[in-house]
Amino acid sequence: MIIFKKIFIFILVVAVLTLSVFVGGKVAIRMLYPTTYSELVEKYCEEYGVEKSLMFAIIKTESNFRADAVSDAGARGLTQILPETFEWLRSKTGEKLSSDMLFDSEVSIRYGTYMISILLKEFDNNRETAIAAYHAGIGIVGRWLEDEKYSSDGKNLKEIPYNDTKLYVENVKTAIAIYENIYDM
Repeated sequence: MIIFKKIFIFILVVAVLTLSVFVGGKVAIRMLYPTTYSELVEKYCEEYGVEKSLMFAIIKTESNFRADAVSDAGARGLTQILPETFEWLRSKTGEKLSSDMLFDSEVSIRYGTYMISILLKEFDNNRETAIAAYHAGIGIVGRWLEDEKYSSDGKNLKEIPYNDTKLYVENVKTAIAIYENIYDM
């Protein structure tokens, strides 16, 4: 199943690049990879020291820029934060917000960027590991790093055992590359 998803992603990237040649270069790709909410992304990326391309890629992958998105697991908003994760993050900020506020684009982007900044610090700025932890959870990725089957050095993942997380990481990395290329980020 994972091989078919990788093939699909490859075909999608090739199709997007081909479309860009025939429809007007970067303009066509920008329609598929927008920078909606750019003021908020720029503000919170600067505040938390996170790359804009990473946050745009996460928003694109998580919700496709739909502020009202809800996952099967109950994650909400643009950055698809679970209510339990939001509660944990709020305990760090001291804010008193309901989990329904995750549907507010500014709250979602602020807390999603804050979460990524925490993960990047936790995993020594290893972007791929932080992305995996954003999807699978910090505790799970921590256990993978302690297991020689998945990490030879305790810092880098040589393998991601969850197929959905492996695919998620690849999708985000692909989106990062596209954002960096078409917007010179």
